[in-house]
Amino acid sequence: MKIVKVEPIQCDAFWGSYTFAKIETDSGLVGYGECTDWRMPRAVAAGICDLTTLINGQDPMRIDSLLTDMARLSETAPGGVIQRSISGIESALLDIKGKALGVPVYELLGGKVRDRVRVYWSHCGTYRAEYPSAFDTNPIRSYSDIEDLGKEVVARGYTALKTNLVIPGDPASVYSPSDGIVSASIIDKAVNLIGAFKEGAGQDFDVALDINFHYNTESAIRIARALEQFDMLWLEVDSFEPEVIREIKDSTTLAICSAESVTTYREYRRFLDLRAMDVAMIDLCWAGVSQGMRIAHQAASQEIPVAPHNLWSHLATFQAAHFCAALNNVQIMETDVDAAPWRDELVTELPEIVDGDLIVPDRPGWGTNLCENAIKQYPWTGAIPAEISSES
Repeated sequence: MKIVKVEPIQCDAFWGSYTFAKIETDSGLVGYGECTDWRMPRAVAAGICDLTTLINGQDPMRIDSLLTDMARLSETAPGGVIQRSISGIESALLDIKGKALGVPVYELLGGKVRDRVRVYWSHCGTYRAEYPSAFDTNPIRSYSDIEDLGKEVVARGYTALKTNLVIPGDPASVYSPSDGIVSASIIDKAVNLIGAFKEGAGQDFDVALDINFHYNTESAIRIARALEQFDMLWLEVDSFEPEVIREIKDSTTLAICSAESVTTYREYRRFLDLRAMDVAMIDLCWAGVSQGMRIAHQAASQEIPVAPHNLWSHLATFQAAHFCAALNNVQIMETDVDAAPWRDELVTELPEIVDGDLIVPDRPGWGTNLCENAIKQYPWTGAIPAEISSES
């Protein structure tokens, strides 16, 4: 069996673009992998095209050999956008190999250790605040609306949620400062937000807050200390400096989750060696499965749980599900409930979520395929979303 064609496929995701790698073989088997990056979609697609000359004509079953060749090609600038392109190709190769052998991908990763993965409702309130026209839901005008959203999450069977710094209003907004500095009023709004979610969902319900790269160290510490009054799942903070994350972790009793944007094991091990975070977040669409497994195995050796970063299409959810199925140290997995209204049309099989758990699929490959005809109905227009709104 030989690879005869490699191409990127892109689709409107409402807020940006879903990006996939498609690999065709001379046997007729086709593999799909997702590598969405909403801020650099053209670059990821171009990376897939640049890597095509390396793998056309090759045996798709020799995945490690092809990964070595792709890593060598990008050795002067490892990680970053090119790693996302490699990730998409790797995932498509795994899909082909699973289909060729008639086994789910988790069997290629050592076998299944779990049948279900706990998931949390991510960006809860975020998309409704930023893109209210996309959802047939009540606007977020007050903290009582946040309470109602917490009740909705529980009613729909989820046991955990994650939000960003949503500020109710007419219109609502999602706050991020331009200078990394947090004010006392914003800290109060963060406290009010988490308090409202807890009031609506229940005091024992797991709530997480993601503040991304938006705050400097001192500001992140202030936010963390203000939220210590709540029993939270975690505070999510990003920095490419592991010492910064460790400083924040040491300053608070809250669990700290980090490193979703670190895409190679070589870079990630700096965080793990320092035990910088309580929960290690890994994005399979950005790092790839082989890099992700290396990261997760070191984390396991240090008794650090992992949590896949996953806010993309359903294909990415299937990829993350197989990754979780093969690992003992998964705490919980991210999933977006609010998303592009047409997302369900893009795949042949949908994720099965029961009582807040994702059921691990047992079909060969990833367990779902892209519906290319449906994807053509939602072409990406090239728009990249504006930055999250800031307070002056």
